[in-house]
Amino acid sequence: MSAASEPTTGSIDPPQSTQPPRGKRSKPVFVPFLKTVVPWLSGLFLFAVTITVLDWGFGWNLQVVSRARTVFAAVYVTNLIRYVVAAGGAFLLFYVVLRRIGWVTPIQKKLAAAPDMRREIFYSIASLAVFAGVGVIVYLGKVAGVLQFYYGGNPLTDYYFWFSVVAMILIHDAWFYWSHRLLHTKLLYAKVHRIHHLSHNPTPWAAFAFHPIEAFVQAIILPLAAIVLPMHPLTVVFWMLYMTGMNVFGHLGFELFPHWFLRSRWSRWHNTGVHHNMHHRCVSSNFGLYFNFWDLWFGTNHPDYYAEFERVTAACAKDASDEPN
Repeated sequence: MSAASEPTTGSIDPPQSTQPPRGKRSKPVFVPFLKTVVPWLSGLFLFAVTITVLDWGFGWNLQVVSRARTVFAAVYVTNLIRYVVAAGGAFLLFYVVLRRIGWVTPIQKKLAAAPDMRREIFYSIASLAVFAGVGVIVYLGKVAGVLQFYYGGNPLTDYYFWFSVVAMILIHDAWFYWSHRLLHTKLLYAKVHRIHHLSHNPTPWAAFAFHPIEAFVQAIILPLAAIVLPMHPLTVVFWMLYMTGMNVFGHLGFELFPHWFLRSRWSRWHNTGVHHNMHHRCVSSNFGLYFNFWDLWFGTNHPDYYAEFERVTAACAKDASDEPN
């Protein structure tokens, strides 16, 4: 798969500022948002209304229809809380507290501007509606007996439970890598994935800043996996906690791992903050989410990834040593 071309594909230098020259006003964030997101969400809404009207008009009184509305609302609110707590908490800690007192050094010198963060929040909140729609699919699949969820007992003492957590993480990691590379093909990048790459220096708010199609592609892995992998609801909870944490970490803009992390064979298989930050700058490399296996196996790590990690962590270590005792 060939990645879409961008001005920064061969360099780790930050791209030129996307801010308009002084004296010129940029379009409000809601203008592109209305063009790219609203038609898809309107379609989702009209589909739900149609099903509800048919259920009422024909007197079916299907429980799954009334329950689907409740499931959608519950999943949306739960995901909104997850997003606000994880992304908002990380932003508050790193951008407001630690950075201002000099305890952390950003990966890129120039942080994202306020309009960029507003865009990230707009698109992320919209993506949550798509996630909630997939939550309804999961519910319907469970009712139909297609998806393999099991209940009861204490799953924390069950070896299979921990196997299912690890399996779900590995399945999602493979799904993300290959779907991500597909999104970087010319047509899908221009029409879909470019929205996420408008953040050249992402913040935690960009964790779910997707086009609705991309949001669906990333969320549908749960019901697909549940067709073949029996899961306890806690399996989903543990996977989502890890997924959310890594997603926020990848867009944090700060590196959390120590300078020796990529030198050790025991830890270098795990992705770092620098890894995904470079992807936003360089576009055509560093496609992995959790682990570096796929990028290593298929030669898609940026050639300067290790050197960039050393540069960033050396700067962090220097700043820390300069702090007064």
